[in-house]
Amino acid sequence: MAHIDNPDSQLTAVKWRFPSVHPEGRKYVVIAGFVALLLHFIWGPLGWLMAGVTLWVAAFFRDPVRTTPSDPRLIVSPADGLVTMITRVPAPPELRAELGEGEFTRVSIFMSVFDVHINRTPIAGVVRRIAYVPGKFLNADLDKASEDNERQHFVVEGEGGVKIGFTQIAGLVAKRILSFVREGQKVAAGERIGLIRFGSRVDVYLPAGTGSRLLLGQRAIAGETILGELGTDPMMTGTSQ
Repeated sequence: MAHIDNPDSQLTAVKWRFPSVHPEGRKYVVIAGFVALLLHFIWGPLGWLMAGVTLWVAAFFRDPVRTTPSDPRLIVSPADGLVTMITRVPAPPELRAELGEGEFTRVSIFMSVFDVHINRTPIAGVVRRIAYVPGKFLNADLDKASEDNERQHFVVEGEGGVKIGFTQIAGLVAKRILSFVREGQKVAAGERIGLIRFGSRVDVYLPAGTGSRLLLGQRAIAGETILGELGTDPMMTGTSQ
């Protein structure tokens, strides 16, 4: 993770680099590559087709470096993807002990099979709650996926006791949700916290008085896109064109 503490250092150029493959995905890349090599000896065209699948598997598990703002008032996106829903809802039952009652602004970010699937924490703080809930594998675009699908909830407590809840939700082809952190662990804003394999969604629950800076139809980048600012509701509107 890159940190820019000295304003003068922003004058230094940053070069693009090819994203690495996350360790969780390397075994799948090796398996796909081995199958591609085997098929190449059986029938060349089929081997080349599988080679393309191997490249896609490597791209799916890519783990790019992200630069996260260090302002504790900012909430950053935990996922890459398309903002498909922004609505007012109660907190999930598994998180109400931490987040409390009342309604929250829920921002849903859908990750297609072409998006980066490494998820990151939206604020710095301490992981207060992790709750895994088994469930179905409905289309993650559906609103009821928040209640019916396999999912994993997180609550991170930041400065001043503010708590942000967010949820990894499995989709049609997602078969496993992974967590990289544990309860009681300190995390930095934008730190990697988990992974969902093959298509899914992440919901973020913004506290009272905090509204989304993102609009429906916009795309978010995990660890970089500012989702909101604590205590601020910009009441933004926009036009798709």
